[in-house]
Amino acid sequence: MLLMALVAFACGSVPFGVLIARAHGRDIMQEGSRNPGATNVGRVLGRPWGFLCFALDFLKGFVPVAIAGTQAGLWGKPAAELAPGMQFAWIGIAAAAMLGHMFSPWIRFKGGKGVATIFGGLCAIWPAVGVPVLAAFALWVITVLLWRYVSLASIVAAAALPIATLAWNARTADGWSIEGVWPMVAVNAALGALVIWKHRSNIARLRAGTENRIGGSAATQR
Repeated sequence: MLLMALVAFACGSVPFGVLIARAHGRDIMQEGSRNPGATNVGRVLGRPWGFLCFALDFLKGFVPVAIAGTQAGLWGKPAAELAPGMQFAWIGIAAAAMLGHMFSPWIRFKGGKGVATIFGGLCAIWPAVGVPVLAAFALWVITVLLWRYVSLASIVAAAALPIATLAWNARTADGWSIEGVWPMVAVNAALGALVIWKHRSNIARLRAGTENRIGGSAATQR
């Protein structure tokens, strides 16, 4: 699991947004919001390239976590059947991929906000976290459709993730119990808090009314 965490960090550190922009002769770290994530890539280069960046960032989280879970015989088991240490280890691999994306050594330990990468990593923890992540993603879609702010949708989904994880895993035949599933709930809360912290500049722009909506220009985002 430690080895897979290192592999996951390495996978997560690949700055696909930078590479896609460089293939177009552009420096994504100097344009738009200066963020190598899929949202900025889509705004600077066009939506198809943003979707490609999102897919690649998703996969660099999903693949190492899915491989680790399969090899350890964890895939398909509910959280209550996983030992606390194994819960921490498995979700820790997803966290390692996200941290690789956020603090990539290839771009001077800078990076994106980690939403696509942690989305992929947590989807691979199936079904204990994968199902709650899909619920959080549905909330993300609803928020985007209603208000057209990607940043706001990401913040809402990150805040909802630990609640969805608790709701999905804590219900038993005898009622509700967090015993046996608290590691995944706690780590998801920490990961959600980290994602929200990475959006602190977006929060400031949302409060000031200067955050760009989908379809708007990225020129004012810094």
